Formats: sequence, structure tokens, C-alpha cells
Amino acid sequence: MNTEFFAAWIEEITSAVRAGRDHLTELDAAIGDADHGTNLDRGFTAVGEALAAAPPGTPGALLVLTGTTLIRKVGGASGPLYGTAFREMGKAFGEATEISPAELSAGVDAALAGVRRLGSAAEGDKTMVDALAPAAAALSRAVRDGLKPEEALEAAATAAAGGARATVPLQARKGRASYLGPRSVGHEDPGAASTALVFGALRAAASR
Repeated sequence: MNTEFFAAWIEEITSAVRAGRDHLTELDAAIGDADHGTNLDRGFTAVGEALAAAPPGTPGALLVLTGTTLIRKVGGASGPLYGTAFREMGKAFGEATEISPAELSAGVDAALAGVRRLGSAAEGDKTMVDALAPAAAALSRAVRDGLKPEEALEAAATAAAGGARATVPLQARKGRASYLGPRSVGHEDPGAASTALVFGALRAAASR
């Protein structure tokens, strides 16, 4: 997986976020600020502009620039959280020009660690970690079992989507939604939902 692959991933995320913007905002309206979809749409549009203006030469540099742009352009908690995730993944890749499935898995693990560190969230808190952690685990397991890259990314995307759906019955323990207490139950977490889109986009990039 080279720089072009990761550029395709960002393009797929941008398209998925744009298509899902209203749905993400509706989810956020129930338990948050009603701006998750619009914020992410604005952020990834800015990422596309930044990558076009100064195309990075390695996957790591591309993801670090993606994360830095999201931190600068996206409001609320999602900018720092997504920005940290992409920056940590990019830093894990270093200067490599080709990324193996095992290195991708390590990068996703680094992204998860960064998000956990910044947000102090664990699985079950009804946050993006509830989608990111299962995706990381599924990808690691698929790589360890020797699955083909496309199959490994399919496993990660499926796990992220399942993790997002599993937030519906949870009571939020972190973020703005936690202020609602029991009223946060019955709603899918918007951060987990957008994380599922990100991994769905990774699967789509592999199918190009």
C-alpha cells in the first residue's frame, strides 16, 4: 500500500462523509451539538485541498498532513480526536514508501492509542473508541491469520460497523452526551458512526 493508496482512502472518506453528512448530524442532534457531519465534511474538504496543494511523498507524511489539517479545521472534539488518530498513524509509518498489512495494523493500533490517550475513553463509553477498537482488533487478527489484504480490510470495516451499532443501547460516559445520562441510551454515537465510515472507506480504497 503506497502513497496513492492512502490518497485514495482519503478521497473515499471525503465522499462517504459528504454522503453521510446529514445522517451524522442527525445522530449528533440527539446527543450532541448537531454539527458532527458538517464539521467532518468541512474538515475533509480542507484535507483534500491541502493534499492537492502540497502532495506528500510518503503514506506517513500524507496522514500526518491529514491529521494536522483536521485539527486546524474541524471544531468540537472530533477535530482533535480524528486529527490525533491520523497523525499517530502517520508517525507510526515513518518514512516508508510502502506499507504492509502488518504495518497498517500497527498504525491503526497507534491511532487507537492516541485517541484513548486524548479522550480518556474505553470501549463501552459510547464514543468513537467503540468502533475503532473492534476494527483494530479485527485487522490485527486478520493479519495474524494470514488473510489477504482485501479480506483483512473487510474484517476491519465489518467490526467498526458492528461496534458503532453496539453503541445504541449504551449510556454515554464521556463527552457531551454523558451530560444526558440515561437519555443518551437508544442513540447511535455519531463518532462511532463516522469511524465506521472511515473503515468502510478503507475497504473501498482497496477495491479500486
